[in-house]
Amino acid sequence: MTTRVSYTGKDLKDMLAAATQWLEKSASDIDALNVFPVPDGDTGTNMLLTMRSTLDEIGRAADSRLGSVATAVSRGSLMGARGNSGVILSQILRGLAEALQRKHAFTGRDVAEGLKEGVGLAYNSIARPVEGTMLTVVRDVAAAAGQASQADHYSLLPVLQAAVSAARDSVARTPDLLPVLRQACVVDAGGQGLYVLLEGMLLFRRGELKSKLSGKPQVILPLETCVPVAPVEEDEKPYGYCTELLVNGEGLSAETIRQKLEKKGESLIVVGDHNAVKVHIHTYRPGDVLNLATRLGTVHDVLIRNMDDQHREYREYLEKRQESRAPAGGSSMRPADRVPRPAGVATLSIAAVAVVSGEGLARVFRSLGAVAIVPGGATMNPSTQQLLEAIEAARSEKVVLLTNNRNVVPAAQQAQTLASKQVVVVPTETVPQGIAALLAFNPEADMEANGEAMEAARSSVKTAALTHAVRPTECCGRRIEQGQAISLVDDALVGAGNTLAEALEQAMAMLDVARAEAITIYSGEGASPAETSLVEAVLRRHAPGAQMELVDGGQPHYPYIISVE
Repeated sequence: MTTRVSYTGKDLKDMLAAATQWLEKSASDIDALNVFPVPDGDTGTNMLLTMRSTLDEIGRAADSRLGSVATAVSRGSLMGARGNSGVILSQILRGLAEALQRKHAFTGRDVAEGLKEGVGLAYNSIARPVEGTMLTVVRDVAAAAGQASQADHYSLLPVLQAAVSAARDSVARTPDLLPVLRQACVVDAGGQGLYVLLEGMLLFRRGELKSKLSGKPQVILPLETCVPVAPVEEDEKPYGYCTELLVNGEGLSAETIRQKLEKKGESLIVVGDHNAVKVHIHTYRPGDVLNLATRLGTVHDVLIRNMDDQHREYREYLEKRQESRAPAGGSSMRPADRVPRPAGVATLSIAAVAVVSGEGLARVFRSLGAVAIVPGGATMNPSTQQLLEAIEAARSEKVVLLTNNRNVVPAAQQAQTLASKQVVVVPTETVPQGIAALLAFNPEADMEANGEAMEAARSSVKTAALTHAVRPTECCGRRIEQGQAISLVDDALVGAGNTLAEALEQAMAMLDVARAEAITIYSGEGASPAETSLVEAVLRRHAPGAQMELVDGGQPHYPYIISVE
């Protein structure tokens, strides 16, 4: 016979505080698990900042009742979520909070139910969930916790023990599910972070945390010996058709329609209710989408655009822009402050907000019409709260938000749902993508047209980034030594050498600079005149006909970011 045990809001607060304290001991180790040996591995930092925001919100709660604490957990984690790992963590905590909000006290079974709810929310927060990540770990954790709670509905300790054990085993298996982890011989960083948080809770409930704080959490090793897998090069693909339509009917299910369309294209958005569902998708076969829609109900407001035509038109626009801005005289290098400011910025009907790190890059984005800059990027992902504040402060009821880093996208999407304004998130993953998108921005056009034009524009550039490896690793079929110069093209590690110019040389094939019309070099911290000359020489040798400009970007961690148009 089991003994009935229940826990209070104070217990929940103390457990989360203990978990945060244990995570703080391990944040830098989790950061170091980044697949690529670049200096912007920040999973542990993002999770820690998300937990601190959660605790701050708990501290502002009106009282310590369980419902008040749970509500604070949900809000604090959402507003403080940073990066992919922070957003996923916020959804796990939200699931836990929703299971506890309407209770006076909670049991081990309630925690298991909350973890189960968190799994669904976490998977739904990612457009294309990938197994072998933090998502897999939380699913395995929830399953184990659920089984443990069946034997004893009330006690929390068996549930936490099962959760920690399942997390440890699941994290060790992540390289078996995700080749890129196996290549780097590391486990998933987000999964490791979740394991540490759960272990912190368990140690606290056992009364062992204080004695353990002289050490730090164990970094889990891959279950099997790593076997490097050669990277697969993908051929360039056409863009296809941007397809939109409205389906009216009875008993419609947005989730069912989403599932049916998942494999028919990219950038899928399905929203609505039982009577009307709006569909947006980028697909090579719009007829298949229409056929499905007509079987479900009556179809209205059909709009199909050829994105290849849009891309070609944008390229023509870039050509004209390059001709109009070519400088007089012999030098082809242009400083950032000579980029023209678009007319009519003072009376924007739509405001552009950008996430940028580096004063020079901030000047570039402002000169192109961004009304607000949110400091952030590599190693410093802004929170949902920071993005939301910038959106609300913009003097327009319509805002376009440029993320300029793939790890900022989840927090931006969270801010979009919370904003009182109409917001379009343009998920630019690099600074050059953001600049290309901003060049296509027209403050006098409507939100839909801007979103589509900027989305097409961001794909018109390739980005190279040059930096130094922060740790030794076996990655992408090559051995990388700590401190070695490395090059990345669109976030894929492609080269390594003794100098940044040597690493750039190995990236030339991926950049396809022979056909480049314009190349921009953004110099950042660590750049030097001598190294800049060597980088320029590599680019001029491979792209003698391209117009080239040098911009003082001031970005941290990456001495050079290179845009190829």
